[in-house]
Amino acid sequence: MLSAIIIDDQKICTEMVKDILQKDCPEIEIAAIKHSGKEGIKAIQKLNPDLVFLDVEMPGMSGFEMLKEIKNPKFDVVFITSHDKYSIEAIRLNAFDYLLKPVLPHELIATVSKVVHKKTEDKLKQISSLLKYIDKNKRSLKRVALPLGDGLLFFDLSDIIHCESESNYTTMHLSSGQKMVVTKTLRDIEVLFEGNDFFRIHHSHLVNMNHIRKYVRGNAGYLIMSNGANVTVARSRKQEFLGQFAHL
Repeated sequence: MLSAIIIDDQKICTEMVKDILQKDCPEIEIAAIKHSGKEGIKAIQKLNPDLVFLDVEMPGMSGFEMLKEIKNPKFDVVFITSHDKYSIEAIRLNAFDYLLKPVLPHELIATVSKVVHKKTEDKLKQISSLLKYIDKNKRSLKRVALPLGDGLLFFDLSDIIHCESESNYTTMHLSSGQKMVVTKTLRDIEVLFEGNDFFRIHHSHLVNMNHIRKYVRGNAGYLIMSNGANVTVARSRKQEFLGQFAHL
């Protein structure tokens, strides 16, 4: 029996993985389910799992960033990711198992069987190799093209102050004072901008950390951005945000 922790910010994904494991993978015992990198670190340190199912594209702290905080890892990792060529290439080159979202039962069952029966490896060395590859080939966007109703909008990431959800659209607030509506959800934008100093501060707001001018304390608090806009900090994101804010 292997103990496992599931770490993914999307509850629908953790529930799906949990249900499949409980139904079809009796060799796995779920020790904990967590929804952020920081919660995941605490659970790993406390529970010492054999296996971690780890989402790559988590806001605030990605799966790769989370692994950097783990000293002497002794667990196997199965990454859970979207169809992100950069992440998949890194994972494949460093011989990790992974699952694509949405997770399919037969793929999860096959992956668990592979993990259970594979030979013991130097997990620290394997994870260190992955992190070195990520650091060496770190994706850093400078310019981006996003779809408008009549074409593509090209602009520098540094010009984006914050992004605001509008159902299946996103309004980009730019340093020029312009507001541009693009035909992508805020979640799509969040994944695209990962690793470029953007933070999902609220279910409807993604902010550029470099454009924050002030954090005003309160029950949750709010941010004053470089354009004077006030952006509410969700209570559930407050502690994780303050941890990120301390590193600016």
